[in-house]
Amino acid sequence: MSLPQESKPLWYVVHTYTGYENKVLQSLEKIIENRGIGDLIQAVKIPTEIVVEMTDKGEKEIERKLFPSYVFVKMVMNDEMWHIIRNTTGVTGFVGPGSRPVPLSDAEVEQLGVEPRVIEVRYAVGDSVRICAGPLSGFIGIVDEISADMKSVKVTASMFGRETKVELGSMEVRSLEDEQ
Repeated sequence: MSLPQESKPLWYVVHTYTGYENKVLQSLEKIIENRGIGDLIQAVKIPTEIVVEMTDKGEKEIERKLFPSYVFVKMVMNDEMWHIIRNTTGVTGFVGPGSRPVPLSDAEVEQLGVEPRVIEVRYAVGDSVRICAGPLSGFIGIVDEISADMKSVKVTASMFGRETKVELGSMEVRSLEDEQ
């Protein structure tokens, strides 16, 4: 089987036997280190979330796999890398039609939370901002609060002579200083 030779690393989804996700991750990390192919296989991840579970002894935080039986690999796809991944113990194959791996799109990577995006905001609490998306687009407001993860912002906007508090995505507002 001949694969297209990719030049940049993309995210691929690898299917594993049930319960083999951690073994596959450890095996691939060992292979990357032993063969010195960190430039070709750049990351191996198992997306997880922390869930609070109620037990008879109280609350308990546990880490749960978001996609059981799947491992995400950021790699430069070529015949040799395909062969290495495909022949790792516990791997059943790549996700894609037949055995042809299909890379995740940038939107899928973001939506699945595989590669966290670093959000940089250019405003602070108390700054004036212009709302640039949604029904309030064009209005100016004052930043009241920025969430810890920088994904949302609370703004007090003056609309028709009234103060209105709204919560927006951090990318839906722009600092007035950036407009100058």
